[in-house]
Amino acid sequence: MKRALITGGSGAIGAAICRRLAHDGFHVIVHANRQLAAATALCAELAAEGLSAEAVQFDVADAEATRQSLENLLAAGAIQVVVNNAGIHDDAVFPGMRPDQWHRVIDVSLHGFFNVTQPLTMPMIRTRWGRIINLSSVAALTGNRGQTNYAAAKGALHGATKSLAIELASRGITVNAIAPGIIESDMTKDTFGAEQVARMVPMNRVGKPEEVASLVAFLASKEASYITGQIISINGGMI
Repeated sequence: MKRALITGGSGAIGAAICRRLAHDGFHVIVHANRQLAAATALCAELAAEGLSAEAVQFDVADAEATRQSLENLLAAGAIQVVVNNAGIHDDAVFPGMRPDQWHRVIDVSLHGFFNVTQPLTMPMIRTRWGRIINLSSVAALTGNRGQTNYAAAKGALHGATKSLAIELASRGITVNAIAPGIIESDMTKDTFGAEQVARMVPMNRVGKPEEVASLVAFLASKEASYITGQIISINGGMI
C-alpha cells in the first residue's frame, strides 16, 4: 500500500484530500500543527470505514521538528505521495505589513514545502515512483490586495514546482501545483458574500473541497504519469 502525507490535513481542503486518497487505497498520514484532535478524529472516521490512516503533529516551519517527525515516518518505508497543503494567511496592506506577518507566511508556505519535501525525496527516488502536489492559490497568479506575503510565497512555490519537476522527471516522479480560487470553508463563508462571488466567479458559486480533492487524486494516480511541472487552476473561470 502506497503512503500519502497530507500537510494541513485537518483543515477543510486537507481533510477532503485525506478522505479521497484513503478511499483510493492509500495509507494516509494526516498532518496537523495545532489541530491534532481534528486530525485524530478524521483518522478514526476513516478507520471506521475500513480505511488506513494515522495522524502526525509538527510545525512545518520548524525544520528540526519536521525532520525528526519525518525520520519516524520513514522508518516504516518511503512516502510516495506528498501533498503540501499547509499554509496560512496573515493579511495586511503592504505599507502596514509587519515583518512577522511577512516571515510567518513565507515560513509556512514556502520553507514548509522545503522542510517537508526535501527529506522525502531520496527515499521516493529509490522507489522510482512518486507524486509531489503543492497547493497554491489564485492569488499567486493574479495577486490580491492585502496578500503580498501570501502571493509571494505561493508564487515562489510555482517556480520550485517547475524546477523540481525537471529534476525528478526521469525518476518516475511528477511534481505539480494546484491553484484553487474561492473554496468553501469557514473562512471563505465569512469573507465572500453571494454578490461578491457572483461578480468574481463566472460559475456564480464557490468551489467545494471535494472538487480540489478530486484533482489531487487524479494527479496522484497512475493515469497522470505524463503530467508534471504544471500549475493547474481550479477556480470556476475566475482567470
